[in-house]
Amino acid sequence: MAAQAPPVDIGKISELKGNAQIIRDDAYGVTMAFPVQQMDDVRTAAGRVGITFVDDSVVRLTEHSKLVITEYVFNPDPDKSKLSLRFASGTARFVTSKMGLINKERINITTPTAQIAIRGTDFTCTVDELGRSLIILLPDANGDASGEIMVATGAGTVILNKPYQATTASVYESVPTRPVQLDITLDLIDNMLIVSPPKEQDVLAEERVSQANNVLDFDALEFDDLDVDYLDAEAELAFEELDINFLDVNFLEDLLDIVEDLDALSDDEIDQIETSIAITGTSIGQDPSTQITTIIQGQQVSLRRNVSENVRVDIDGSGAYTVIFIQDGVSKTITINGGGSSVIKIKQG
Repeated sequence: MAAQAPPVDIGKISELKGNAQIIRDDAYGVTMAFPVQQMDDVRTAAGRVGITFVDDSVVRLTEHSKLVITEYVFNPDPDKSKLSLRFASGTARFVTSKMGLINKERINITTPTAQIAIRGTDFTCTVDELGRSLIILLPDANGDASGEIMVATGAGTVILNKPYQATTASVYESVPTRPVQLDITLDLIDNMLIVSPPKEQDVLAEERVSQANNVLDFDALEFDDLDVDYLDAEAELAFEELDINFLDVNFLEDLLDIVEDLDALSDDEIDQIETSIAITGTSIGQDPSTQITTIIQGQQVSLRRNVSENVRVDIDGSGAYTVIFIQDGVSKTITINGGGSSVIKIKQG
């Protein structure tokens, strides 16, 4: 009887923050450069991890993610190589090798509710606790679509071929939602999914700590509270990078509901979104600058802002309102149909 061939290393842990483990014949706590093998079950809890395969394809997993490498075959002939992954939960970013060492038609990813065929090079996938899947095609270095993604269920298929196009699959027996182009940026995606925070974020954090250490230098007698206009319009609309919690990937899970809500709208309702109800202070859909998501269904306007605190306001779009969100000291003002005497003010934190 021939001896069984030893397992082959097909990649390694290339990025690590916090704790992660690989379940193989046993559960292993991973470290940098830890070898990855076929059929490995990669899991994160409070940690994040990046895997680089031997063909230079990269997968990055955020917290509470689970990925099984079901098959990996590497051959000098790209048509004989193959990569199959089963993504069960969490959020992941997949970046296929630019060297084309594996034919993209032989790269397949499955989730509990969808099958993803890869003709692109860069995309994200989020799977929530119900198994629903959100897939977003990301742009290339020139801002164009990084190829094409085919998302299939047992009932139908949709194609993503534009930057930031997204679709969701709720159950395998239903057709994925029609593609929706999201109003987000690659920087926002990068900062949410990156394993090691960017250097500039570290510097800003150090400045904040320095300010906190100097709190005893503050002289309350020199501070005249009456001199501060807390409703100053420019202050309300001011948006700083520190306002974003880049490590809060619930933002992507929230997009599952948003994309499904948009899919429920008829074409006529979509056409009327920008004409029937006047909204200023934020954009329709997901606005990365205000972090407010605005959904219009018929005459109902839904405003949602999920940061360190979560808020949702549903308003009758036939009226005129001014809505003010104050969360952790950051104020955002939105007017519906020109504002008016009806003011809704919500303060959190």
